[in-house]
Amino acid sequence: MNTHVVFGEDTLQRMVDAVEKVRDRLRRSTQALEHSAVPYAVIGGNAVAAWVAQVDEGAVRNTADVDILLRRGDLERAKLALANAGFIYEQVAGVDMFLDGPDATPRNAVHVIFAGEKVRREYALPAPDVSDSEQSPLGYRVLTLKALATMKLTSYRRKDQVHIQDFMLVGLLDQSWTKRLPPELAARLQELLDDPDG
Repeated sequence: MNTHVVFGEDTLQRMVDAVEKVRDRLRRSTQALEHSAVPYAVIGGNAVAAWVAQVDEGAVRNTADVDILLRRGDLERAKLALANAGFIYEQVAGVDMFLDGPDATPRNAVHVIFAGEKVRREYALPAPDVSDSEQSPLGYRVLTLKALATMKLTSYRRKDQVHIQDFMLVGLLDQSWTKRLPPELAARLQELLDDPDG
């Protein structure tokens, strides 16, 4: 395995382009859904970034993913809306997604989570409904802070824990939130509050 990497002169531009491509994918997909009146909510890292940016833009973490919450009954309408914006529906390894063009890989896609359904069978709670969202100043609907924190604490993977820590860092989540969550999720939040640096 070749571990010798040489940085090219275009490294900074490639970094900027990578971030902008994700933002462009997010804008085009949400605008297409808005235009066709398909209910949705932005979730995942972009939703976390939108909330964190309201408090401290310096604490915003970039993400490579675009994740959207849809109702399963709206999937066909979403397919039409997103096809008009150049996205191609695929199901890869059981995950519903919209590839960003014919040559895109699953990394370059809009990933779909279905409202009211468990992402994994072992999860304690299903995903929230798209109505549990609000219009952000960024021009698209974002899951409410409570619903987003609940999703993150339900899945509780390493990146979800980091996102919860981001919320804690800027004061969006604190000790008072343990009283607003189901006991299992409150215990997870308490764990992170007790040891914020992991």
